[in-house]
Order: sequence, then structure tokens, then C-alpha cells
Amino acid sequence: QVQLVESGGGLVQPGGSLRLSCAASGSIFSINTMGWYRQDPGKQRELAAIITSGGITNYADSVKRRFTISRDNAKNTVYLQMNRLKPEDTAVYYCHAMSRRSVSYWGQGTQVTVSS
Repeated sequence: QVQLVESGGGLVQPGGSLRLSCAASGSIFSINTMGWYRQDPGKQRELAAIITSGGITNYADSVKRRFTISRDNAKNTVYLQMNRLKPEDTAVYYCHAMSRRSVSYWGQGTQVTVSS
């Protein structure tokens, strides 16, 4: 039983940066992999970045070298630092967590809009 709450979304100009946060509460000890997914209207939800409990990260090709996922275990928070943002990055970004028993948890999402 895990609750995820995202924050940090907003409107930013192309080339700008945003930092998303996802605060987790509940059975934190049960979380294994965490990630950020994104979904724009008319498109399917896609994985942007994931990070394991051991700190191993993977990124979608579209965000690699621009986004950085990290986690602060002391604060029970995962972050997504987004740099050099592009209009195509516009989407609702959802925090996701998977327990060690393969149970998935989702946040409500935070809107990121990249526009001049």
C-alpha cells in the first residue's frame, strides 16, 4: 500500500528546465523500481525513466541525456530533472512504483507544458 504524489509541473519555454518530485508514503520498504511515465492526449502512456532500488537507471531514447531520474531514500522521494525541454515533452507526467511483489502504484500526474 503506497501513495504517490507528484509536484513540480508547470509551463516552461523550450530549452528550459523543470524538476518533478514524487513523494511516496505508506509501505516504502516494499518499493523496488520507480519510474516516470508520460502521456499526452491522443497518445499512449510511455516510459520516460526508471530507477531501481539499487540506483540503476534507464531512459527512453527520446529523453536520454536530457532527463535525470534520482531518488532520495531518506525523504522517500523520487525526482525527474528535465533539461533542454522540447515542445514534444509536453504531457502529463505520472510517478510509478512497483513493489517487490510486482504490485503497481500510480500518482495522479502533474502537467508539464513546453511552449513559447
